[in-house]
Amino acid sequence: MPSTLIKSATVVNEGQQFVADILIKDGIIDRIDSQIDSHADQEINAEGLYLLPGMIDDQVHFREPGLTHKGDLYTESRAAVAGGITSFMEMPNTVPNTLTQELLEEKYQLAAQKSLANYSFYMGASNDNLDEVLKTDIRNVCGVKVFMGSSTGNMLVDNPNTLENLFSQSPTLIATHCEDEATIKSNLEHYKQLLGENITVKFHPKIRNTEACYLSSSFAVELAKKNGTRLHILHISTEKETHLFNNVLPLAQKRITAEACVHHLWFSDEDYETKGNNIKWNPAIKTAEDREGILKAVLDGRIDVIATDHAPHTIEEKAKPYLEAPSGGPLVQHALPALLEMHKKGKITLEQIAEKTAHNVAICFQIEKRGFIREGYFADLVLADLNSPWTVTKENLLYKCKWSPFEDTTFSATIKHTFVSGNLAYSNSSLIEKSMGMRMTFAR
Repeated sequence: MPSTLIKSATVVNEGQQFVADILIKDGIIDRIDSQIDSHADQEINAEGLYLLPGMIDDQVHFREPGLTHKGDLYTESRAAVAGGITSFMEMPNTVPNTLTQELLEEKYQLAAQKSLANYSFYMGASNDNLDEVLKTDIRNVCGVKVFMGSSTGNMLVDNPNTLENLFSQSPTLIATHCEDEATIKSNLEHYKQLLGENITVKFHPKIRNTEACYLSSSFAVELAKKNGTRLHILHISTEKETHLFNNVLPLAQKRITAEACVHHLWFSDEDYETKGNNIKWNPAIKTAEDREGILKAVLDGRIDVIATDHAPHTIEEKAKPYLEAPSGGPLVQHALPALLEMHKKGKITLEQIAEKTAHNVAICFQIEKRGFIREGYFADLVLADLNSPWTVTKENLLYKCKWSPFEDTTFSATIKHTFVSGNLAYSNSSLIEKSMGMRMTFAR
């Protein structure tokens, strides 16, 4: 592996900004200093650029195996690296669902061959696979995913005894999708009686409403407190839910943590009129008040990490009527640029972006030697030019699905270079596909 010397970067790390040189050897940050004169195989002049730890996305759906017409590990990891995401954790609602250790390991083998970014995969839970869940290797698997709301195939976990057993016996972190299924079904039936089949996407946040989210999230918190579970609640979408979490304990001591997603921090229900099904996600994007409440909780420490919930579907699938169109959308190529745009607007600092997208993810999941710009850590790094505007167009999309809810948006910041485990994987709008990412490991 070639060595690299990054010169005169403005480093954003652990609450500080400072100008420094970074020497990378054998995939590791070998040295950080005000001036390094050592020879390296390649040298990058980073004067005026900001160096952040690569984003670790703890929630993506890369669709492989079984749904590869939407995306796959190769295409979506390329998009992620171009967007400054150096590591991802992928969900088990592929086809077949990842409900056995054998199927889980098959995904790791695929990623070793195809993923440009570092990777981990969740073990999936169902109503009847507890024995398989208990076999999970906590050092080599990011966590166990529990869908406490509708999902693909056999992944809705709604049996009270199963939930009790999972929360009391899980060998590692449980990550949950929390929406109350009974509430959603009741709301949907109400709007069908009112409007028939003519329901449009503007009713999505009314069907999958605050009550549905809060009932499920509060139940998960109750179960976790009762059983001492290490619980991580994904994609908080309501202001009300943010009050379930505290910012009193240091993150490393928290047993219950939470995640916000970029789309819930960027869009509101006012955008359904122009974006339509392209911003149909589960949980639903809700009011501007919810959006601001989620951001407040991110900033004050009640919500610990920011992720994408990247979940691509084809243009044809999203163009179907509301009741038929699937939920989810592509985000990994544009998440960090969107957060940097929020920084420019004064909504979040660069230090907070590094904390919520890298430092805290590493702490939450106990990831080994990633998430920080430190000597001895893997060189997962992103160099960004904060004053290099560009516009999202179909022509510059890397997603397999070839659409984005951010199309026609102009971002002020450009990702210039991305290092994945020390390899320069993206540079000046070009992907460098000489090396694959690494499997993440966990200090548990």
